[in-house]
Parts: sequence; structure tokens; C-alpha cells
Amino acid sequence: MVTADDKTVIGLSLSAGNCHDAPEGRELIKSLRKPENTVPLLMDKAYEGDETRKTVANQGFEPVVPPKSNRKDPWEYDKELYKRRNIVERFFRRIKGFRRINTRYDKLDTVFLAFLFLAIIYIALHNSCRHALREKKNSNNVEVIPIPLLCGARPSWSFPL
Repeated sequence: MVTADDKTVIGLSLSAGNCHDAPEGRELIKSLRKPENTVPLLMDKAYEGDETRKTVANQGFEPVVPPKSNRKDPWEYDKELYKRRNIVERFFRRIKGFRRINTRYDKLDTVFLAFLFLAIIYIALHNSCRHALREKKNSNNVEVIPIPLLCGARPSWSFPL
């Protein structure tokens, strides 16, 4: 999954459970639009391979990933920028809040992806509603109605009328 922050998904794909995520990640990176200027791309250590970093650089991004500790030829990376990777990890924490997605009850990829999309939509709606509530909170009294939960693992939230 490629995310811009803790609320925005750019792209996602599923890989087989018995293979590494890096080849699928490289395909996702190739599908991204090339930026006009070099943009840093924060990656997990699982994607620190030479081929993945080369793909990222060819797409116009600057790979920001620490080398594994057993690398023979480690490289320098922006440690302060890499600390911001936790923003993306927050999104994965939100996704894993949905028990059905976290434990992958579904055997079919299409069903799993459907619930993954529902969770992403739920997170987006939840964030936009929270933003709308914050804006209207100071202006006037807002009538709030509860919205039922989509996947059953997250607490209920409210939606302004």
C-alpha cells in the first residue's frame, strides 16, 4: 500500500501470502505518476533492496530508507525525515483496528479487498466528519446523529446534519 499520510491512500495491491512484498511494491511505485521535482519516498526496511531503491530513483523519487544492519555497503539517509514514517504507520494502525481486516477472515481476495475499501472509506468519512464538527463546533450548536459501525471493530462516531 502506498499512502500520502495517515488518511490518504494512493494505491494498493495484494500479494500472495507466501511471497515477499517488495516485487508488488515495485509495481505500485511504477504505477505512480512521476513528480516534476524529486520527492522523498519513505519506505520500510523491507523495501531497502537495491532493485527497489533503483526503481524508486527511476520514478523520480528520493528513496528514504535505512540500510539493514548486515549490509556490506550501507548508505546515508535523512534520519530526521525517516522519523516521519510514523505518520504512514498510523494509517496501518487505523486499518488494523478493523478486526476482519487485521485477521483476514476472508479466503477470497475480492472479498478481502472489498472490506479493505470499506475500511478506507470509513476512515476517510470519519476524518472528514471530525473536521466538519471542529469547524461548526464554535459557530453554533450542531445536531449530531450516531452512524452505525461498518466493520464492528471501531467505536461508534457521530455525523453532523
